[in-house]
Amino acid sequence: MLYVNQISTYYGNACALSGVSFEIKQGEIVSIIGANGAGKSTLMKSIMQVVKPRTGTIRYKEKDIMHMSTHRIVGEGIVYVPEGRDIFAPMSVQDNLVMGAYSRRFSKNELEELCEEMYQLFPRLKERRRQLAGTLSGGEQQMLAIARGLMSRPEIIMFDEPSLGLAPIVVDEVFERIQYINKQLKISVVLVEQNAFMALSVSDRCYVMENGKITNSGKSQDLIQDDSIKAAYLGM
Repeated sequence: MLYVNQISTYYGNACALSGVSFEIKQGEIVSIIGANGAGKSTLMKSIMQVVKPRTGTIRYKEKDIMHMSTHRIVGEGIVYVPEGRDIFAPMSVQDNLVMGAYSRRFSKNELEELCEEMYQLFPRLKERRRQLAGTLSGGEQQMLAIARGLMSRPEIIMFDEPSLGLAPIVVDEVFERIQYINKQLKISVVLVEQNAFMALSVSDRCYVMENGKITNSGKSQDLIQDDSIKAAYLGM
């Protein structure tokens, strides 16, 4: 579905990605692991054109999206749930959800149906639908960020550190929802996650990044048994 070929991305003169290639097929969960500063978030932002790669190509379902605007990429079917959630804190839960569908221009009835689907997926959000998003707990804000992303009916959803700052019981709940989104809603998932064991446990394939480059890749169940991965990322 998505093919990234040899992209290089810079912040000023600092190279954040160097010749990175990556792909995801329909129905997969693909994880990306690596230390802080390895380039994982920059790869996602480069795909979304939040930051602009200087070289390389990015194709989505055979269409060149390398120079598309971010909102057009969302309209094509790719959504990014950013690290830190970036919810609209002064707005209600309901209004945050509606904003997630903005680029798709759904009818009022379609919006209501979409919101109801999100409330079924995340019942706690329904209880707080009129509450200001900034007053939600960290776990509820993460659920809202995910639901807001799903409001545009994506075919690929990219998660950036979804477990960050959450209690273990909430982390388990969030990852259950991510697997549900993949298996039941048939949405392909890209997962950047510091919790490497959790990422490898739920994903089909994994890429390992170091210093802006892909240094290893393969089936997640193979990598979880790799001694170098165990030592570097799994604490084994």
